[in-house]
Amino acid sequence: MAKKLLSLLITMLIAAVVITGCGGDKQVSKDEDSKESKETAIAEKPKKDENENENKDVKEGKEEGSTQENEVSSDYSELISYMEEETEGTSKILYENDEPQKHEMEGISVTLESYKLLELKDFHTDFMIPFNDQTNGGVIIAKYTVTNETDKDAYYTPFFYLNFTGAQKAYDNYKDLLPEEDQLPTKLGYSNEYLIKAGESITGYYTYPFGEDHLQEVLNVSTASVEVPKPQSKKDDYSSSFGKEGQFTLGLNKEGENRVEGNKKFYQDKATTDDMGDKKMIEEKNGIGKSEKLGNATITLDGYQFTEFIPNEIEAPRFDAFKNGIVLLTVKFNIDNKESAAISQSSISSKLTVNDGAQYMRSEGMLLNYKYSDLIEPGKSGELLQIYVLDKEQYIKIWKNKSFEIEIGPMKDQEAKDISKGKTVTFKLK
Repeated sequence: MAKKLLSLLITMLIAAVVITGCGGDKQVSKDEDSKESKETAIAEKPKKDENENENKDVKEGKEEGSTQENEVSSDYSELISYMEEETEGTSKILYENDEPQKHEMEGISVTLESYKLLELKDFHTDFMIPFNDQTNGGVIIAKYTVTNETDKDAYYTPFFYLNFTGAQKAYDNYKDLLPEEDQLPTKLGYSNEYLIKAGESITGYYTYPFGEDHLQEVLNVSTASVEVPKPQSKKDDYSSSFGKEGQFTLGLNKEGENRVEGNKKFYQDKATTDDMGDKKMIEEKNGIGKSEKLGNATITLDGYQFTEFIPNEIEAPRFDAFKNGIVLLTVKFNIDNKESAAISQSSISSKLTVNDGAQYMRSEGMLLNYKYSDLIEPGKSGELLQIYVLDKEQYIKIWKNKSFEIEIGPMKDQEAKDISKGKTVTFKLK
């Protein structure tokens, strides 16, 4: 019995040693594999990390770019979705522009940050009135920023009326298309007394609705313009206005953008700013710098442009008298006003003498952008444009190579009172 028990114990001991040996062999093998894998991983890690970092950089770059792009467009996406839900209509972007336009007014600036032209179709009849009593049409959504860069509070009414050649009305913001809290007239309006504090910048949106017929009209013209009013230093006191009114020009399709870009090289008379037709440069001269004293003001001839002009279909009736084609002469002066009174830009007239003095014509004030409120204040300097409409055939055959002289003055104040004692000055163009 003892022998059997001893034999059983010996057998169990041998089995335990064998099992332990096998387990030990297996563990060593696993450790060696781990060690080998670890060494391989260490050897390969720099390459892997480089790839991960490279991929991470690329990924982060894409994400960052996407985020920036979305920041520009996401606001519009949300606004457009709101508009569709509110009107029960469907929209499509016809054209968009993200290139800012900025107008400065003695420390107050207005920037047209971007805009989109949408087609809006099949919307609820509740919205028909601003869409010319139609349920199909279009909308321009514009993003504006008004900034007060001065150290004093100011007051600004953001009435950015939109117009285009042949328009039957001026277009204004329609508040029911966007959330009111996102609209500029809400952020800078009656509720805060149109106050823009020193150093403050306010950004908001504006919507211009067009009925289907009017949408087609503006697309045919391809451009539209937005008026930029002046700020005031005192609340509800228009006599405290300062700076100069401005204008933004919006291209509404590719043709329109090309026209806007092409018009930048021309002097900004009304034929240019209102896109009344096609201009083609014939002859120009800039930086002439010839000056003459007129009373206590100094008038400087800066330059001139002769352009061939073909009015568009809408404006053509205004030029019916010119059967042989049209040449526009636009002349740029600078006025340094040392008078005690402001000089009114809208009240100044001039006379152009051609054909070596044999013929003359008056400047065309209707083709200039000056308003009653456009003044060159005492102690200030300002630009003055004068424009003349010439018969193209006579210009080419008779006048082109002969002398052109301009007699300008007298200077007048805002009430058109002569402040130069009837005196004028004369400049010879060529």
